[in-house]
Amino acid sequence: MSNYKVDITGINTSKLKSLSHKENVALFKALQEGDKSAKEKLINGNLKLVLSVLRNFNHKGVNMDDLFQVGVIGLIKAIDNFDLSFNLKLSTYGVPLIMGEVKKFLRDGSMVRVSRSVKDLAYQILRFKEDYMNRMGKDPSNSEIASALGISEYEIGYALDSLKEPMSIFEPIYNDGGDTIYLEDQIADVKEQNKDKDMLISMHKALKMISTRERNILLDRFVIGKTQSEIAEELNISQAQVSRVEKAAMEKIRKMIK
Repeated sequence: MSNYKVDITGINTSKLKSLSHKENVALFKALQEGDKSAKEKLINGNLKLVLSVLRNFNHKGVNMDDLFQVGVIGLIKAIDNFDLSFNLKLSTYGVPLIMGEVKKFLRDGSMVRVSRSVKDLAYQILRFKEDYMNRMGKDPSNSEIASALGISEYEIGYALDSLKEPMSIFEPIYNDGGDTIYLEDQIADVKEQNKDKDMLISMHKALKMISTRERNILLDRFVIGKTQSEIAEELNISQAQVSRVEKAAMEKIRKMIK
């Protein structure tokens, strides 16, 4: 059996708990009745199910730490969608979902390498957001996440982007019934980049000419990636006001760079 051992960094897989079918059913009933801790117990108690799937991929060239994270996502999806009324075991329902997530990752995402530290930060952010939502009943703002985790707001967007699936340059992004526009069509030609230098210079000058408030709102929206609601809450104004300031600032910039 040692040939089938799956090594995961920082986890002693031999000591992972494995829940029985009866224990799983009891936890699902508790979850349905509002016990939020039951979901975490279901996840932690079925990690060996993920490992059993990963044995099929435990060969040279595959990062098992990454596959384990992906497999856990499949397990969570299985738990979120599991229906006791069908009288199935979680393993029967969960294995295909876990297997599907892993195969999808290997097919679509294995060529994109993101550092482990960035992925760990992304999952840390997601855990904080989930805990905050459970406690406060709303999503935390980027500034609250940054303050709690001791990171910058830019790092939040960068880390969460690492979890997104890569997009093919041949992905269709628009079709009005005629010719289809593909992502490839929107990628700049490096040879043509010099033609855009005048535009960048004009943009830089325009940003200096709008008010500090307008500039900060545009930076928060389009560089840091905050929502209008988050900005409104931080500035103690309405979302409608943020929207008006944003639109006015964009209109000023358009006129100045024409």
